[in-house]
Amino acid sequence: MKNRIPVVLLACGSFNPITNMHLRLFEVARDHLHQTGRYQVIGGIISPVNDNYGKKDLVAARHRVAMARLALQTSDWIRVDSWESEQAQWMETVKVLRHHHSELLRSLPQMEDPDQGSASSAASAAAPELKLLCGADILKTFQNPNLWKDTHIQEIVEKFGLVCVTRAGHDPKGYVLDSPILQKYQDNIYLAREPVQNEISATYVRSSSNSPKQQRWEHRCHEDVMSGRTMDRTYTPVHEKLEKGNSPAAQWLRVHLPMQGMWVGKLRYHLSQGS
Repeated sequence: MKNRIPVVLLACGSFNPITNMHLRLFEVARDHLHQTGRYQVIGGIISPVNDNYGKKDLVAARHRVAMARLALQTSDWIRVDSWESEQAQWMETVKVLRHHHSELLRSLPQMEDPDQGSASSAASAAAPELKLLCGADILKTFQNPNLWKDTHIQEIVEKFGLVCVTRAGHDPKGYVLDSPILQKYQDNIYLAREPVQNEISATYVRSSSNSPKQQRWEHRCHEDVMSGRTMDRTYTPVHEKLEKGNSPAAQWLRVHLPMQGMWVGKLRYHLSQGS
């Protein structure tokens, strides 16, 4: 794929918890961009939202980040980045894009320019682009002025670009045409259709985790997150702490811990710091 523009995809969100459908977004988006003949996707970044986002039942970031890392440990092109979750406050999406764009540019190999006597990018002719990856439900929220500033929307689609994976029940083309800003920069918005429609969301996973539906949705989460059907009760101090907690995070973790022995084993240090 010579002469193609290298691209890194960035997905922001709660990942509460990360599901196979989150990972599927990356695969569909990569295939779509490759089919344009213009791009070569060289990487993907998952950026879990900061704890101060204020979403109901949001599990502590360190747990969401750790679960995402487990889900991606076999991926050779998608990684988790904890920068957003580690900030002192909630970060707007455009600020997360700016940060990762700066990091991308900083990571480019530098070489000495013999004519200018100064360092310049060895890959300046093919500097990687950073594009925001999202589902159609997020694209629809661009119409809500209480959620997005027009200046931020414009910067996202003008400077970075957007890849939206469509979902059943959404009209992404309509969302673009209904927005003057999105319509103006529609050439930098890529709508990728998901051939396999699956409406199992992280919200559904959480809400049905202690119901008879549990076995039917377990395969929606990555096997490394859901692996381990029995809890090693040697972690009793951690388990007792979670059993006594009344926070949404403690309640959610209490439901999932019995099914995630391997996850708990790998994260016992983090869990021991509290829920």
